[in-house]
Amino acid sequence: MIKPFTAVGLVPTIRGIRSRKDIKNNLEHLKHLVKAASWLSGLSIPVRLIAIPEGALQAFNDEVLDMDHVKFARECAIDIPGEETEEIGKLAREWDCYIMAQAKARHPDWKDRFFNVGFIVDPKGKVILKHYKVVPLWPVEHSVCPHDVYDWWVKKYGRNLQAFWPVVDTEIGRMGIMMANEGSYPENARALAMNGAEIVYRASYPHPGTGNDYFEIQSAARALDNNMYIVAPNVGTYFLFPEDQTPIDTFGGRSYIFNYRGQKVGKLEYSGGSSYVAGVIDVEALRDHRARAKWDNWMKDLRTEIYSIPYETPIYPKNLYLKREPMKHAEYFEKVTKKQIALMQKRKIWKKPGR
Repeated sequence: MIKPFTAVGLVPTIRGIRSRKDIKNNLEHLKHLVKAASWLSGLSIPVRLIAIPEGALQAFNDEVLDMDHVKFARECAIDIPGEETEEIGKLAREWDCYIMAQAKARHPDWKDRFFNVGFIVDPKGKVILKHYKVVPLWPVEHSVCPHDVYDWWVKKYGRNLQAFWPVVDTEIGRMGIMMANEGSYPENARALAMNGAEIVYRASYPHPGTGNDYFEIQSAARALDNNMYIVAPNVGTYFLFPEDQTPIDTFGGRSYIFNYRGQKVGKLEYSGGSSYVAGVIDVEALRDHRARAKWDNWMKDLRTEIYSIPYETPIYPKNLYLKREPMKHAEYFEKVTKKQIALMQKRKIWKKPGR
């Protein structure tokens, strides 16, 4: 039986990087934040899970500054496992907890490319899961995703749930990753749940999306729809470079932990600095609900034969970056975004606006 435990989502101050060595600034900050958050949050029920939000290691300068993909891959992306995950592993061992985190990272089979990778480290300091983000923030994020190299990905990893939405079974429950914009699409949460996930990481999300409640509504809905816990911390103040003196809250706070009924069990609205959100996770209660509910354990009633119909005709082009590097912002808007909107209108899924 799994005893209830406290999950902590860090809300760190982040500093953008120019090179991989700058990540040390953010790692040093995380060490202090983990200590404060774990000690205080553990005064009630022990902390067994810490979530480090997306952007906490490298920030988002590749996106904000529209950086060259190859340059970032060579100079700023990390390897998983690597020296940065070793440092996170030390924290996992020190605090006897699992740690969920994220980084822009290289794949050993792809020269001069980087992916957006969520990962989980166990209390022994070992990386036990890697998830390659399947839905980057399309207009601005330069990461390659599995669908961008779809034919190669399926040949190497297969076409199954574990290939795209991996889940790991641990002593505190089954865990998976759903980063940032992935949570904007209900299919990713459903795929994780269908693969057995009980505790899912969902971070980070930018303002004004947070201030306009997107992050909260989406995360609560994904938790409720799939009867799973969602740990959704956001990052705090953003300094564009290590030496920068201008703090900007570009993410808008709203860090949460939702239970399997879509209810908040942890909440932190503030993000103008460094802090954390904490809440109790009871996996046995989740399992009991799934096993005994007659109605709101929804997934048992899926009519998969009819629900598959809307997805039979492809929409977004696969293999976009199989033979080229990811596009910069302006090129992507012209070659992809505008064409995708036109496609939806041509198929009469969307009507053109009258103004």
